[in-house]
Amino acid sequence: MAKTEAASRKQKVSVFSVVNYIVFIIIALIILIPIWKVLIDSLNKVGVYQFQLWPSQFTIEGYLTIIQTTALFRPFLNSVLTTLLGTLLGLVLSTLGGYVLIQFEMPGRDILAYFLLFTMIFSGGMIPEYLVMKQLHLTNSLWILVVKHGMNVYNLVLMRNFFEGVPASLYEAAKIDGCSPMGIFFKIVLPLSKAALASIGLMFAVTVWNDYSTVQIYITDPNQVNFQYKLRNMVMNGDTPTTAYHVSQTTLFNAGIISAILPFMILYPFLQKYFVTGVNIGAVKE
Repeated sequence: MAKTEAASRKQKVSVFSVVNYIVFIIIALIILIPIWKVLIDSLNKVGVYQFQLWPSQFTIEGYLTIIQTTALFRPFLNSVLTTLLGTLLGLVLSTLGGYVLIQFEMPGRDILAYFLLFTMIFSGGMIPEYLVMKQLHLTNSLWILVVKHGMNVYNLVLMRNFFEGVPASLYEAAKIDGCSPMGIFFKIVLPLSKAALASIGLMFAVTVWNDYSTVQIYITDPNQVNFQYKLRNMVMNGDTPTTAYHVSQTTLFNAGIISAILPFMILYPFLQKYFVTGVNIGAVKE
């Protein structure tokens, strides 16, 4: 009987594993097939609408057109600058705010936490937000892309939950050694937070880099727009110099999409290990 039950369990585990693999392969294909089509179409000199595994006429002229379009240089630098500053500001505010919210002896901590959570549910709306940004003189300025995304309550709550997972004995040991609260933050908390910082930093970076609506609403100065906004308008309006390489508009459109997502496609593999790295590796386990 025992052997029969053991064999039955192995069979169940085996069936579950097979079904699990099949489901995740299907999900992966659903995600990858559209990306693969865009990539192939960006390398295909002849614009087509049907799905192809390989380009019928291989070309990189779409990418060369984008690289050699001087009108995209300044927007690209604007995007790089705002992404770096926005990510830095977001990480600073999220880590400091999350650390403050785990100070259980701090007066008014619960009120502050509820106030922040309230803003996740209710918003003032677009018009009040625009009026506030205008009063702060952030319209027609790249700083709006930095400031607008600098404070994200969802990421702050994630950091707070992450800090709460740090063993309490580490905090107590640091206090016994005479470490100040900010000393604990810089010497204990941050070194153990590489995984969270990488994850949340990537969220901030992707949000700022891909922001199109903010530029459309708040910025009218052509020198202050970002890469996404300028590239989209040039491709959709046909303002790119397609005659230089005789590429189709479809090829150029798809090359623009890949160019917009390529920086994070390159960056993500270097940050992936931090998503699976435990926060307490090498620390005291409780």
